[in-house]
Amino acid sequence: MAIIETEATLHEAHRDNHTHRDVNGGWLRPAVFGAMDGLVSNLALMTGVAGGSVSHQTIVITGLAGLAAGAFSMAAGEYTSVASQRELVEAELDVERRELRKHPKDEERELAELYQARGVDAPLAREVARQLSRDPEQALEIHAREELGIDPGDLPSPTVAAVSSFGSFALGALLPVLPFLLGATALWPSLLLALIGLFACGAVVAKVTARSWWYSGLRQLALGGAAAGVTYALGSLFGTAVG
Repeated sequence: MAIIETEATLHEAHRDNHTHRDVNGGWLRPAVFGAMDGLVSNLALMTGVAGGSVSHQTIVITGLAGLAAGAFSMAAGEYTSVASQRELVEAELDVERRELRKHPKDEERELAELYQARGVDAPLAREVARQLSRDPEQALEIHAREELGIDPGDLPSPTVAAVSSFGSFALGALLPVLPFLLGATALWPSLLLALIGLFACGAVVAKVTARSWWYSGLRQLALGGAAAGVTYALGSLFGTAVG
């Protein structure tokens, strides 16, 4: 009885400890990186314009224009990219579907050979391939996963990708503009809020990495701050030259 309890305890310990992070990041990764992209690009754009000693109204208009242009550009690019990738995958699935219909035995043998290459004994590999090939849709799904590395039932949506990219980019790009919309007339409140946002985004990214939250936050803060500093210097240089 003690042995059974020990085995059960070990099984529970293994189950509780043998978990992994979501290496794809799920929705969190693209959302955070989209917001970070909007934040860094719009902050750099606004500081670059501010370096040219322009009015705060011009900075606000620049920030709003950067928000709109960047969000629409991200949405259009993401939609086109995901739609093209989905169309390519669907075309390959059609090829595989035709092969399964025209040459079922060849495809069954191909699947058996694939399992053999992974160490399954030949008789067992042939039997597994035979049983899995009885259902055409199941066979298509297995061949797609094994040969193409995709799941036919889990293809990304271009619309969802475009909308999420638009929203996350716009949210990040709004942060540097927000202080001006609330009445600020100087750049420093916008810069301060943007830097806080950069640190927060970096800290959230740590949720899908092995880094500590403070390291990830400080790294993103440094990178975003450097981008803002460089564009401000360039804006000052060009502003002086043009003036």
